[in-house]
Amino acid sequence: MNINNRTKPSLELKISDWELDFYSRPIIESNGKKRWELIICSTSSYKTEDIFLWNKNCPASEVNSLWLTKALNEAINDAKKEGWAKPSIVRFWRSSMKSIIKKSLEAANIEALVSRRTYGLFDRIKFLEKEIYPKEKGYVRGVLAPTFSSTIESSPQPLPEAVRGDALTISEISIGELKSAENWPMEFGDIFPIQKDLDDNDLVPGLRLFSKDRSLALSAWFSCLEPIKLVINKNQLILEASENDKWLVTDLPEKEAKILNTKFLNNKKNSFGYQFISIQSTPYIEKFAGFWILRDIELIS
Repeated sequence: MNINNRTKPSLELKISDWELDFYSRPIIESNGKKRWELIICSTSSYKTEDIFLWNKNCPASEVNSLWLTKALNEAINDAKKEGWAKPSIVRFWRSSMKSIIKKSLEAANIEALVSRRTYGLFDRIKFLEKEIYPKEKGYVRGVLAPTFSSTIESSPQPLPEAVRGDALTISEISIGELKSAENWPMEFGDIFPIQKDLDDNDLVPGLRLFSKDRSLALSAWFSCLEPIKLVINKNQLILEASENDKWLVTDLPEKEAKILNTKFLNNKKNSFGYQFISIQSTPYIEKFAGFWILRDIELIS
């Protein structure tokens, strides 16, 4: 079922990665079974303001790679009708569904990337959880499926010595500056449009890494890492990445850790949870070896 009405026909196909979730929802169907649903959205980018949204319910008796492969092909065909190219990469994060999803994406000749760097998908599911599902017959208050954050219990591993750089600082940049990131020179990274209604003067916390001789190597490593968000745990600055990886960036003095944690919490409340990681050879060069926009976001609040 196609649920996106924003796109317009175009001679040039729009290109984007996709983000996918295939799991049960907090609704009991008339047959007494949990609803299963495939949710797809395109990854937000500067290439187009349009977003491809697509979902389809799956009978509980048909939760398998055959159904998913068929549904994926249906989504690809619907996307093409709306001017979207077939995606080359699809991100997803349900570890319990990894085998089915990977098998289906392989059958569709699409690269599967296990990653929580699916901020658009998180927003979409949160919208459905709050605005759509509660209005449907069979809705069950509470959570039938576990929240993603509840599954992450791994201990942080120290960043490898080779990618720690020469120095690091905790810094802030403004929302206004982030909105112009599309025009910044950078070798590696991942940026996307910032929420337009945010105050340009609001500050976003982040991590700056410097390496005079190895900035590009560090950036290449971080690019494969799929960085998600920075968090404070006691006096440790931790980078969450990929599916459920946790990397210990540095230990902080107790007072500094409290101040930074407050900034993270305020930013999450007031500025959409945006954060950043930048990698440069020196603090004075106006070019980034790597730059990533991050978001601290929970799947279900």
